[in-house]
Amino acid sequence: MNNLLNFLFRYRGILVFGLLEVLSLYLYVRNSSYQKAAFFNSANAYTGEVLAARTRVYDYFRLFEVNRNLVAENAMLRQQLYRPDIAGREADTLPVAQDSLSQARLRTLAHPDSLLLGLRQIPARDPDYPLIPARVINNSLRKVDNYLTLNVGSVDGLKPGMGVLAAAGVVGRVKVASEHYATVTSVLHSKTSISAKLQRDGTFGTIKWLGDDPTQVLLDYIPRQNKLVRGDTVVTSGYNAIFPEGVMIGTVQSFVKEPDKNFWTVRVRLAVDFTKLTYVYVVSSRPKAERDTVETRTGIKPEEEEKP
Repeated sequence: MNNLLNFLFRYRGILVFGLLEVLSLYLYVRNSSYQKAAFFNSANAYTGEVLAARTRVYDYFRLFEVNRNLVAENAMLRQQLYRPDIAGREADTLPVAQDSLSQARLRTLAHPDSLLLGLRQIPARDPDYPLIPARVINNSLRKVDNYLTLNVGSVDGLKPGMGVLAAAGVVGRVKVASEHYATVTSVLHSKTSISAKLQRDGTFGTIKWLGDDPTQVLLDYIPRQNKLVRGDTVVTSGYNAIFPEGVMIGTVQSFVKEPDKNFWTVRVRLAVDFTKLTYVYVVSSRPKAERDTVETRTGIKPEEEEKP
């Protein structure tokens, strides 16, 4: 303790000078709009570079798993390029399982120019929902508000509010985009809400994360008089124009009736495994801008990105 006190006393001038320098720099950046914007843009760029370097090192030790996933996805995409002999047959003459996944695969085979994203058949050249491929370079799971960082930015066409999908289903929404990087509000975020529906009967609800299990979310506002079945498929409703209608979200895991509520408490198991998320697609929704303009003129407030 005496040594520490002697050290502080001996170098008190340098320590006070350094403290004042840091304090003055903080006040200068905080009270100047230009310097504040320049500081945060620079910090975002440097952070992106550090995350990208860390990701390259991390990828080196898991190349086998990444390549295996890429081979599986490439095989699925290649199947859509070639029209099989059975593609022209009528559905009632072809013995196909009646589950939603088999039906979605059959519809995809009948349209080889489409991309299958979580049961949703999205045309590869759809002018309304063009896709921008991206690589996940950072992903948080253990917080109440979780984010992802992508290696694409404004130069690639990204803007705040765009939807983000994986091959299995919905991932989140772009929150901030710099020139070469973007931050995504994950589905695993306390303020994320996604308009959804039950694929079986079309009942609409809202997806929210409970903040505990990264594999499950809550499907809210399903009336108690509706009949639910465990394993029901939950997809996007298309109401908010951020995600195309019918993109996979998950399946009903459990449901209970609360005595003080008029709605089911429905837990949904997410289709996307966020612990292994590597490659995603950013959805650029062209109808959204026109829709927001029309709704604003009508007096309806357009949906906004949640505040930090």
